[in-house]
Amino acid sequence: MKILVTAKRVEDPESKIKVKPDGSGIVPEGLKYKINPFDEIAVEEALRLSAAHTGDVVVVSIGTKDVHEQLRHALAMGATKAVWVNHTGALDQLAIARLLQKVVEKEKPDLVILGKQSIDDDQNQVGQYLAEFLGWSQATFASKVEALDSDAEKNKQPGLKLTADKKGLTVVREVDGGLSTLECSLPAVVTTDLRLNQPRYASLPGIMKAKSKPIEELTPAALAVDVAPKLTVTKLSSPPARKAGIKVADVPALVEKLKNEAKAF
Repeated sequence: MKILVTAKRVEDPESKIKVKPDGSGIVPEGLKYKINPFDEIAVEEALRLSAAHTGDVVVVSIGTKDVHEQLRHALAMGATKAVWVNHTGALDQLAIARLLQKVVEKEKPDLVILGKQSIDDDQNQVGQYLAEFLGWSQATFASKVEALDSDAEKNKQPGLKLTADKKGLTVVREVDGGLSTLECSLPAVVTTDLRLNQPRYASLPGIMKAKSKPIEELTPAALAVDVAPKLTVTKLSSPPARKAGIKVADVPALVEKLKNEAKAF
């Protein structure tokens, strides 16, 4: 079995994000970067599946050479191969999905797993676009993924498990107000939610092996994809500064302020 996963480079949420004075973007100096947490969960799920059912895990990232850091991280976790789509500049969600579509068609995986969204822009669109462009089944917000299996005991175990024919999946999704269960056929696109698994730490041997694992370079031109943005960000702005808190003398004073100043009720 072959699984393709994504590893987007995003700003570390522990970094202090500042908006440029002209609102054209964020100040990059001093920022730390990491693999998108939802994508890291996707890598972990692919590795668990690969361990249970022999196969390869291919990780892909789009951006400048800086994304090699995130690709090496996924390789150190255990991915087999990395694909780098070399591109400088902004990309909208449609362009990203089109690029991934071409990579999928080239690599021919049985399953694509990616984070439900990236924590930098929170768009939550690429997985859905990709499934539509490929004409594949899709299951989003996966909090528990299992293969259709007649063995009830096996189905109680979390994670992705395949049937003997490797044709079906049951996906438990987190939705507003509860859980939703879907059945879909392979090939499929699955997007991960936070509670699907706990990603492993890369071991020292894994980190050493990652240095020699191949990273294949591609370009949008080589993939014949027009990446001109259909959607552009015109301006960014910082949220308004939070006002200092105040102390009230008693409960009636608190109620009065909540009613007349905060308009809470």
